[in-house]
Amino acid sequence: MTAPSVSELQARLHAAFPDALIEVTDDSHLHAGHAGAASGGGHYSVRIDSARFKGLATLARHRLVYDAVLDWMPHRIHALAIVARPPAES
Repeated sequence: MTAPSVSELQARLHAAFPDALIEVTDDSHLHAGHAGAASGGGHYSVRIDSARFKGLATLARHRLVYDAVLDWMPHRIHALAIVARPPAES
């Protein structure tokens, strides 16, 4: 299975967090030779600033992000580095 493009991942995250400012970086090239890269799963960094994260602990914020892409893990997405904050913390 192939990794999603940056635009596919952004679209998926915007569907889950419509009010958010979202930045996605494809870090897959940094992991060439890694077992996850061999299976076709991509490595990404995401930053999401959303009011939905207000009052939530970091773990709860990350769970919301993972829930948005759960069906793509681990086959299309091997690794996801997340920074998730409400706008006031940005």
